[in-house]
Order: sequence, then structure tokens, then C-alpha cells
Amino acid sequence: MIEDNIRILRQAARISSGDKPIDEDIWCVIAGNVGLIDDVAYKAIASKSSVKILFREHISLKEGRISKKFDFIMLYGNSTKIEEFGRIFLSKGGAYIKVSHFYIKEGSKLMVFVAPDDIIRDSVSIMEKSRIPFAILQESQTTGFIDVEINDDVKLPGFIKSALKPFYNANEVVLSTILISVENDEDVERVQSIATSNKIFVIDFKDIITED
Repeated sequence: MIEDNIRILRQAARISSGDKPIDEDIWCVIAGNVGLIDDVAYKAIASKSSVKILFREHISLKEGRISKKFDFIMLYGNSTKIEEFGRIFLSKGGAYIKVSHFYIKEGSKLMVFVAPDDIIRDSVSIMEKSRIPFAILQESQTTGFIDVEINDDVKLPGFIKSALKPFYNANEVVLSTILISVENDEDVERVQSIATSNKIFVIDFKDIITED
């Protein structure tokens, strides 16, 4: 499995660093706060036919008395344009991964996880301890802040909640986006179960390819 993953990564590197640039359609996932993803959506719409929005999600994770809020978006289209988006939004603090058709042609069982970094790491640890053969092909973390708010069901006056919000937001929440390859068909459902039970948003590329 490890040798196969190394081969895939080396071949991908040759594709990305060859003498002639390859201008193909690719997928990408960009994650961050709502304002950043608003900007991504605007640029995708403004790019007209070269990039299309497959979907966008707004996530609110309740943890005790607080909610961690973030958005992510999945795009498909011209690789040059999408890579331009990626550079821009990485510089603004977003998380960004891209997936070319090369990975799909290799027959990899690909899944994307999006969640706070500590949750991602815990779930990857559980998968490893469960002896599931998988590999992390790409990973990206946000460097910009994620909104953190006190839950509505917490009984505090509004002015106190407003006063506390800067304190919670000062404790920056790192958001991770990872692309994994699962080796065996029978393990895909196990991986999905581990991830969703830990409140990770999972994108199964099998579903994306079918829809596309």
C-alpha cells in the first residue's frame, strides 16, 4: 500500500512539474470563514463557464456552550483558473486542496474530510488503530479565524454574549481539509462511519463522479 501511494504521488508530481503545463478540469475544496467562501463563490460565478460550483456547505458544530462555524465550497473546472483561486485564498487564510482526474483514473477510493483540526487528527488516529489501510494524499489547514459563538440556548444577556465573543474568537480554531485514499472497498463504509460519528463532513468522490 505504501509503495503504491508513493508511486501515485511521484506520478502526480511529474504531471504537475512537467515541461508542458496541463490545462485540464479538476476538482477543489476550499474551506474557511463565511466571508472568505463568499469571495470564492463570487470569483467562481464571475469566471463564467470555466469554473462551476458543485456545492457549498455552512457548518455549525456545537461543543458544550459554544458553536464553531465555518463554510466550505467544492468547485470543478479549468485547472489554471482553480489553481489561481487556490493561491489567492491560501494567502487569505483558507484551506485548499485540489484533485485531478489522475487520481480518479488510478482507481483510488478517494474521500475528503473537512472539520476542526483536532477532530480530524482524532479520527485519523482511530482509523489507524482500527488497522484500516489508507493514506493521506493531501492536507491543508486554515490560518484565518473561524467564527466561534456562544450557543443560543445559553441563558446570558445579549450584551454579555457580545462582550465574550472576542475572547472566544481570539482562541483561533484551525480548520483542516484532507484528501485520503482508502485501499479496500469494504473499508470505505467504516471510514465514513468513524468520520461522521466525530462530526466530520465527508465527501465521497464516488458520489461526485456519479453526479458529474
